[in-house]
Amino acid sequence: MRSLIACLPLIVALGIAGCDKPKAANEQASAGNNAAPPAFPTAQQADEVDRSHKGEAMPAMPFAQPGGAPATLTRFRGHPVLVNLWATWCAPCVKELPALDQLAANSTGRMAVIAVSQDMNGDADVQPFWASHGIKALTAYTDKANKLMTAMGAAELPVTVLYDSKGKEVWRVAGGKDWNGPEMAKLLAEAK
Repeated sequence: MRSLIACLPLIVALGIAGCDKPKAANEQASAGNNAAPPAFPTAQQADEVDRSHKGEAMPAMPFAQPGGAPATLTRFRGHPVLVNLWATWCAPCVKELPALDQLAANSTGRMAVIAVSQDMNGDADVQPFWASHGIKALTAYTDKANKLMTAMGAAELPVTVLYDSKGKEVWRVAGGKDWNGPEMAKLLAEAK
């Protein structure tokens, strides 16, 4: 037992050193390439369109409008609804917000684009963030208790779910996206 305790610092050091694994050959080859990575992964690059929840009803779980009044996704039925769960501390979330805001501006009357913050301080965090980032077309909905995220079965942020006009899920994607790019336009057209 004593020898194990004496070796503990060495075991810990080796474990930490093992976390820094060498890059694969193709990663090393591309490291010398000065080409910038794409701003957002495309749907084809990431191939992460999840259709496993297709046909499930949108949750009726309440969240908050600015100021705290309750809101639900079901009030948007009648049009396709794109629901984005995000947070102010989530870098990919923040990166895609301007594209979501533009999509919301361009989709008025055809599709509701709903961004629901999962920040635990609700309006106290989101309202100043919205103002400082110039978000104009989206409404700053909040869900301090993350109940909507749980009801949707989402495990990470950002996650975006498309519902059809009857409130049935079409697909979902995780990670930041270019919501105004051709790949996403093709996917958004699936909702009727």
